[in-house]
Amino acid sequence: MYLLGYDIGSSSVKASLVDAQTGERVATAFFPKSEMEIKSVQSGWAEQDPEAWWSNLQFATAEVLKGRDGADVAAIGISYQMHGLVLVDKDQNVLRPSIIWCDSRAVPFGAKAFSEIGEDWCLSHLLNTPGNFTASKLAWVKANEPELFVKIDKLMLPGDYIAMKLTGEISTTVSGLSEGMFWDFKEQNVSDVLMNYYGFDKSFIPTIKPTFSVQSLVSSEAAELLGLKAGIPVSYRGGDQPNNALSLNVLNPGEVASTAGTSGVVYGVNGTPNFDPQSRVNSFAHVNHTAGVPGAADDLTRIGVLLCINGTGILNSWMKHKVVPNLDYAEINDLASLAPIGSKGLSILPFGNGAERLLGNANPGSSIHGLQFNTHGQPELLRAAQEGIVFSFAYGMEVMNGMGIETKLIRAGMANMFLSPIFRNTLAGVTGATIELYDTDGSVGAAKGAGIGAGIYSSAKEAFSSLKKLSVVEPASVDTDAYKTAYELWKTKL
Repeated sequence: MYLLGYDIGSSSVKASLVDAQTGERVATAFFPKSEMEIKSVQSGWAEQDPEAWWSNLQFATAEVLKGRDGADVAAIGISYQMHGLVLVDKDQNVLRPSIIWCDSRAVPFGAKAFSEIGEDWCLSHLLNTPGNFTASKLAWVKANEPELFVKIDKLMLPGDYIAMKLTGEISTTVSGLSEGMFWDFKEQNVSDVLMNYYGFDKSFIPTIKPTFSVQSLVSSEAAELLGLKAGIPVSYRGGDQPNNALSLNVLNPGEVASTAGTSGVVYGVNGTPNFDPQSRVNSFAHVNHTAGVPGAADDLTRIGVLLCINGTGILNSWMKHKVVPNLDYAEINDLASLAPIGSKGLSILPFGNGAERLLGNANPGSSIHGLQFNTHGQPELLRAAQEGIVFSFAYGMEVMNGMGIETKLIRAGMANMFLSPIFRNTLAGVTGATIELYDTDGSVGAAKGAGIGAGIYSSAKEAFSSLKKLSVVEPASVDTDAYKTAYELWKTKL
């Protein structure tokens, strides 16, 4: 018996097949093999054709089922790129390309809503700043494409669209609505204030289903197309960052998940709906949040607090290509290790990849401080870059700590910058948190989420009992005083 997990990214669609009994991944595939096209008709715009997601999902499914019987798949889970907007008419025809997560055209609409609805009201109801989220993207469509707006039957997030293609039914989740800024955490309902402000009909909102539940069943048409059997439950869906946390079994208050690719994310779970008055982090309903969820068996508050640092792996990549172009990343780590903790007083701010929400949407750029020509060389530059990235994480975690999230344990996949011992040790040393590294990814997390939602697993504990821990870094094993001294120096450069 297998569990099938999909991860619908903006670069590719990944599928993983998991043996439900052992919890082991038995097959994985992604398509396309080169990155999916993102159309940018104007500067700051980013669109994708939802049909491309569906087409690539078909290719990935065919590869993971090669030599296996699709009738053995017992449940399907979906992870997806957050904040995208998909619009369909009454016949489930897509009305326009999806405006995806990195499209910034709707920022003025969100900023105006934040001001006119009221900043305190938005923040206290965990609408963050309506900013560039799905609701504001729909406001842009209403203002600029009115002939299309009147044809809308339902709005969806990318994962909702994939579920529709699999089952023929349209539904969504509270977690998804919250990432689109449609969910009012105080009223525990779709936000009437926001919907009325923008002039959206509440009929646009699909039926809400619990995140872990039999949300709908694979249709005979989709089953024939994918080589599956009709009636398989689609029993889980979650945005990529909440789902990444699920894949690491991060579900309870105080637990934290992290990723460090091109940008970096720290995602912590809170048990109360607190907010940052400066809106430097975003809050969403975590995948196991059930308060106010129609059909949920309990009333659990689980808020995912998301910190995003734009200039993470991109700074490390810049150093590789501009400073040491002949070295690979493993060699870079070895060279950087020749410099002492604190890089001999050299500090680098990593904020060179656009506006940083952590800094109040300021865009200070990246900068090097304390450079001495007779003291510093390649090792110090490379180490200071990695330390600066970690210090930006720590700075954001101070905001999260102020919201009641104690970052005592950070879980991450063994990938990207977490492959670097300097990165891992610095993070443990400056935060005082234990770092646990695992062999997992979003598509595997979605598959196991489906197992929970379909009742194949009795609990998340059972679902993730097979999660493989690859490495642990304890703060006691590193020189925390030296890291904290370097961090305090770094903060003076902000």
